[in-house]
Amino acid sequence: MNLIETHAHLYSEQFRPDQAEALHRAVAAGVGTILLPNVDHSTIDAMLELEAAAPQTCHAMMGLHPCSVGPTVEKELRLVEDWLSKRPFVAVGECGIDLYWDKTYLPQQQEALRVQLALARQYDLPIVLHTRDAFEEAFALVAEAQDGSLRGVFHCFSGSLEEAERVIGLGFKMGIGGVATFKNGGLDKVLPHVDLAHLVLETDCPYLAPVPYRGKRNEPAYLPLVLHRVAALLGQSPEVVAEATTRNAQELFRLANQG
Repeated sequence: MNLIETHAHLYSEQFRPDQAEALHRAVAAGVGTILLPNVDHSTIDAMLELEAAAPQTCHAMMGLHPCSVGPTVEKELRLVEDWLSKRPFVAVGECGIDLYWDKTYLPQQQEALRVQLALARQYDLPIVLHTRDAFEEAFALVAEAQDGSLRGVFHCFSGSLEEAERVIGLGFKMGIGGVATFKNGGLDKVLPHVDLAHLVLETDCPYLAPVPYRGKRNEPAYLPLVLHRVAALLGQSPEVVAEATTRNAQELFRLANQG
């Protein structure tokens, strides 16, 4: 089985002791491609170093995470723009709106998302959206910017069926991760009604580890656990789900002959 991990912070400090081993475990588990979302200026070097060390497997995005939006947002966005102009990336992200921790910088988060939506259109790249406790706020801006050319993924999707239908109507995919394995995650009421064509798989490691590792450090090697849970909820074989979600990711991120 060839799986594409569409959202992994494998460059993070939590993987410093065993990054190479985690990468090996992922490949051994059938995860042949790993996409790396950026956070802010502090993560770029580590992310690009990992990509350079494993160029056949790891592929970097460029963006500004909403939790890093603050007084220096203009400087951070200039850095994102600069990098996008210098070399290829697979996506703009991770970006969006997060109202879970703090609502102080909501206007700045909204403007940062507008800027990054414009960059996604400018460079014809998919955009990877973080919408924690802010689905409505983020969706409104994406819908406003959708001119028919925007594409991307609502990462870590854990919303309602109505929200899923709105995402699909916008022409976007849903990133499904460890939340699908949680007893009260809610996706058991949503995924059975969603066509496979709209889904990609992710871990969001080191966060949101799937059952039975919930509460521990997540890693890309756990992606098959998400795959099997999605397959069970859809009443499909893991092979069918693997093939479909890999194809969806290849097309969305334009990953030629990867996965």
